[in-house]
Amino acid sequence: MPSHDPTTVVLAHFDDLFAGGLRELIESDPSLSIVAADVEHDRLPVVLRAHRPDVAILDVGALATLAEVRELSGLQPATRLVLLANSPSMEECAQLLAFGASACLGRDTQSRDVLSAIHLASRGLQMSPRVAPDPDGRSSGERRLLTRREAEVLPLLQQRRSNAQIALALNVGVETVRTHARNIYRKLGVSSRRELATRGAPDPTPVSG
Repeated sequence: MPSHDPTTVVLAHFDDLFAGGLRELIESDPSLSIVAADVEHDRLPVVLRAHRPDVAILDVGALATLAEVRELSGLQPATRLVLLANSPSMEECAQLLAFGASACLGRDTQSRDVLSAIHLASRGLQMSPRVAPDPDGRSSGERRLLTRREAEVLPLLQQRRSNAQIALALNVGVETVRTHARNIYRKLGVSSRRELATRGAPDPTPVSG
């Protein structure tokens, strides 16, 4: 039976202690192959373009804005992005997944779950954060995950633009903007543009749709 090529992985720069454990974990899986490690954030576009890895593991703390994930996904769409953060909020994970990340994990995630996320990502699948379901039977992740269009509307709401201005910017109808705004407020638990801006709601993250 023919052997399969290993899944190629690029590791962004992490602090030394964490980076060592992460690298050791990945190297312990014979089906994974690290093609570049300790990559500084500003060099990621060049390294991803050069190596075209199946999966890149990034540090959320190195991002200037969460929207950078969308830019990296656009530059190298065949590379799946797994994001690691100290203590990511559900909103941050929702935004990152919406922007194209395959997984958003805390640094305290168990080793087997990190490996699972890498393997799922290499197959083009997303790994959603585990959260307790609400009384209505839906997880908060399901309620808060923004669509791609909602992810585009969110930063404009944060800038307190009017519905008409947003409609013009995105070439959609004003009523469509109102609908997206209501959905965003509901998913992020806010009631106004002012509240979005003052609480520093995370940048958008799209799922399909």
